[in-house]
Amino acid sequence: MIPIEQFKTVMDNTPLITIDFICKDKSEKILLGKRVNKPAHGYYFTPGGRIFKNESIENSIKRLSLKELGVELNLSDLKFNGIYEHIFDDSIFDDISTHCINIAFDYSFNKFDNLPKFEHENYRMYSIEEIMNNDNIHSYVRDFFKNNKGII
Repeated sequence: MIPIEQFKTVMDNTPLITIDFICKDKSEKILLGKRVNKPAHGYYFTPGGRIFKNESIENSIKRLSLKELGVELNLSDLKFNGIYEHIFDDSIFDDISTHCINIAFDYSFNKFDNLPKFEHENYRMYSIEEIMNNDNIHSYVRDFFKNNKGII
């Protein structure tokens, strides 16, 4: 972890590389949690987070899945969904936007026990139709389910 002032400089000048977990149950419903922090505060969003410098994608998946889902996943547990770009007007810093390049993965699960409440609260399962038509779900989540998925 870098000191907060250095991280602020990074956020102000570069995009963050992040991982998003698109968690689907047997009925194809998607797990979303209500964001407690900026960006996207108050919206339902997929679990995930940023990759640290010098951290492999495999290790970031393990760390982020444990932090965000309460289970440690491996790359082999996931299916690549696409690469996306999210640009938010806000961030954890009052005067800086958030620019993310998102690597999204699908994960099929049976159930989660005791989902962490660090980044999200009030977890809910949504059908894709509900995701596409619910204003409480951030518009960037819809991108994961459009026919022209991702930028790659």
